[in-house]
Amino acid sequence: MKQRFLGWLFPWFILFVCKFLAITIRWSFVGERYAPEKPERHIFAFWHARLLMMGVGLKGCSGYTLISDHRDGGYIADTLHLMGFKTIRGSTTRGGARALLQMVRKSREEHCDFGITPDGPKGPREVVQAGTVQLAMKTELPVQPVIWATRNHWRITSSWDHFYIPKPFSRGVFVYGPEIHIAADDDIEDAIACVQQAMDETQQKADSYFDPL
Repeated sequence: MKQRFLGWLFPWFILFVCKFLAITIRWSFVGERYAPEKPERHIFAFWHARLLMMGVGLKGCSGYTLISDHRDGGYIADTLHLMGFKTIRGSTTRGGARALLQMVRKSREEHCDFGITPDGPKGPREVVQAGTVQLAMKTELPVQPVIWATRNHWRITSSWDHFYIPKPFSRGVFVYGPEIHIAADDDIEDAIACVQQAMDETQQKADSYFDPL
């Protein structure tokens, strides 16, 4: 009973934290900001460590976020559901092929966006895995990096991804990187390298946004 209660309480607690941080941080936006009314659809790519505040940068998104099939992923999925996001469960280590097929079907049926952590669920940290590129090849959707950063923050270095937690009453930025178009017959290793470069450059722009001139 206690475990079930904690399983119910934890997503609500995370939701409260996200909402509190969202309204106490002064956000800036660099690049073409996400707007749900636009007809174009994308695969939005963001590092696993920076999941926490993606609801700000992709506010209004009615697409699907790929979340790990592991227990911790269940807490994340429940939190996203409370925020109004939809999820598909799976990862490169568990249920990946099933999740990929499900996303391809959703893309064809619903013409929707997707959110994905290219390095999840277990890393290596900030290294793009093949799943993101495979999804782009099969759906013909462009990959667009979205990376946020804040002037003041904590990093949980004991976690594999060095999870990023912004400090309240700080300044924050969302950087929307360039769209990467990947054809079905492109070389997959070249495509992975292209996405990796775009993710790295977008992250560098976000992380250096508050550096003194």
